[in-house]
Amino acid sequence: MTLTLTEDSFPLAEVFTISRGSKTEARVLTATVARDGVTGRGECVPYARYGESIASVADQIAALPEGIERAALQQALPPGAARNAVDCALWDWEAKRAGRRVWELAGCAAPGAMVTAFTLSLDTPERMRAAAARAAQRPVLKIKLGGEGDMARLEAVRAGAPAARIIVDANEGWTAELYAELAPHLVRLGVVLVEQPLPAGDDAMLAEIARPVPVCADESCHDRATLAALAGRYDVVNIKLDKTGGLTEALALRDAARAAGFGIMVGCMVGSSLAMAPAAVVAEGAEFVDLDGPLLLARDRAPGLDYAGSVLRPPVAALWG
Repeated sequence: MTLTLTEDSFPLAEVFTISRGSKTEARVLTATVARDGVTGRGECVPYARYGESIASVADQIAALPEGIERAALQQALPPGAARNAVDCALWDWEAKRAGRRVWELAGCAAPGAMVTAFTLSLDTPERMRAAAARAAQRPVLKIKLGGEGDMARLEAVRAGAPAARIIVDANEGWTAELYAELAPHLVRLGVVLVEQPLPAGDDAMLAEIARPVPVCADESCHDRATLAALAGRYDVVNIKLDKTGGLTEALALRDAARAAGFGIMVGCMVGSSLAMAPAAVVAEGAEFVDLDGPLLLARDRAPGLDYAGSVLRPPVAALWG
């Protein structure tokens, strides 16, 4: 089996800002595996928050033994973007070789149409209200927050989109004091989930205070090894394939999290439809779906995923799986 790697860039429709910074493009790595005339692909988004770069992830993949199979890959690379790209490429190859869909091979339910959240990036209250008004027809909005002025931002989004369910994502940008200040207002403003309000590793106080709205672990949850530390602090876990290191671990984490009593959110980095397609397999039955990456792009892969507003349909085999 041959393994090749290419770097691709997808311009964003608008500048995307979170508490850690802004971006104007999605820079991804695409892994392609080929053998016996069959080709499989997978995409990853290296993430600086986890010490990754395009170069470092490419080096990890280049160092893999020739012809590595999916079972051996789980030990050869740690959870992260590099393993994700190769794992998903191998799943795609296995499905195409077998002439079956990935969910059949994995023993999963076939994914149906699902409603994804649509993300509004961090901005001034006035601009976030305008962005919310433009997206007010979407049933679920996810808003990026990050510290001072967040109450005004939240009020502005609610004014701009009166009927939408709101997910708040602080990306580790709040202090314990700010969370305690904002928490009583979340229910009033129709917030249904709060993602990662406190920094990973500094979130113990979440076990000691009331959580009027469910709290979701994102940066604090990577794979099954990180699950035990979340008990009592979080109600939901956000499964992202670039954190788990691929579909193999993502499915295992989903099952383990459910068994431990956690709700499930399936999220994404900002990437193309090739990155969202395997995540859609994990997202079947999830309480929260946040697979809107392609909706934020000015240009996607072809063929891409089929979105009808905020309704995401399962990937066609020509895209992945």
